Amino acid sequence: MTTFDLTDEQRLFRDTMRSFVDERIAPHAAEADRTSSFPWKSFEACRELELPALGIPAEYGGAGADSVTQAIMAEEVARGCASTSVTMLISKLGMLPVMNFGSEELKREYLPKIASGEIQGSYCLSEADAGSDVASMRARAVRDGDDYVITGTKYWITNAGISDTYTVFAKTDPDTGSRGVSCFLVERDWGVKIAKHEDKLGLRGSPTGEVVLDEVRVPATHLIGKEGEGFMIAMHTLDRSRPGIGAQAVGIAQACVDYAGGYMKERKAFGEPIANFQGLRFMLADMAIRTEASRALVYRACSIIDAGDPEGNLTYFGAAAKSFASDTAMSVAVDAVQLLGGYGYTKDFPVERFFRDAKITQIYEGTNQIQRVVIAKRLLG
Repeated sequence: MTTFDLTDEQRLFRDTMRSFVDERIAPHAAEADRTSSFPWKSFEACRELELPALGIPAEYGGAGADSVTQAIMAEEVARGCASTSVTMLISKLGMLPVMNFGSEELKREYLPKIASGEIQGSYCLSEADAGSDVASMRARAVRDGDDYVITGTKYWITNAGISDTYTVFAKTDPDTGSRGVSCFLVERDWGVKIAKHEDKLGLRGSPTGEVVLDEVRVPATHLIGKEGEGFMIAMHTLDRSRPGIGAQAVGIAQACVDYAGGYMKERKAFGEPIANFQGLRFMLADMAIRTEASRALVYRACSIIDAGDPEGNLTYFGAAAKSFASDTAMSVAVDAVQLLGGYGYTKDFPVERFFRDAKITQIYEGTNQIQRVVIAKRLLG
């Protein structure tokens, strides 16, 4: 069985991240949400602390941090600004196929730039009618000499328009279902277009858009893995990225616990702080219990990644961590709004933003219903 405990270095890193987020990230969160604008100030602060390098191997200019440390980063940044947190996660998601299946040339060309924050990346898997059902994608990649010509539209793409590279999944053989999907690394300047950006409920500082490729020529050298391996690459990648979404959800939940707890000590009713009322104290206690349980499950999944998944349990634990932590974030955010009463329903207090940001963690990188399909399949065969 894979077990874990935080090292002294990881505890020190968490302390550093908490101070950094409070000083450099959280102050910009409300503005990014209000204006639906990319949080450039927060991103530049993260670059100064070299956070984009955490998930990139040291031999390619990164820090080569373990997955638990990366989860701590995602959690702490999300505690201050969920939009900035996903910005720190998305380039790693886009580069995981390159790291695990790409050629040495691709790794050396792109990973150092991602590590430094010079460029950012996106992950283009979903389509209008192919979200959970990835095998139904219609994007095509046709070989033409030394290039592939890719045509298709990808939906719900995080960082659309901001990213410099797009990891695109398209069918090289449209008649073989998931076995016909291949994976490509595409530069924005080769003809990638952004048709529109979504006007979203939450995570408003993180752009989500429709990415259009209209006969975009991509060098054959930018095929990741082999033809027909795209579906496998996509699933392998999501297994390793879902714990990061779980960590983001834990950060949102922790922000709710922290803010609601502080509010309860200050807000008075019937002549005393509402923190003295047992019914409300129990609500906060339950919020904290679920948050701690989510954190433990996320770290367990991350520790399996770090151990190399020796028992083949990552798919199960990744799905469990993502679904449990995101369900927790949503329920804890609902309770935080309730604890603040009418104030919690206004934009003058951040729990309203936490509530809106929490919802997407139940949806992206595989809905929680799909996660339960994955979990049940592992349990029942």
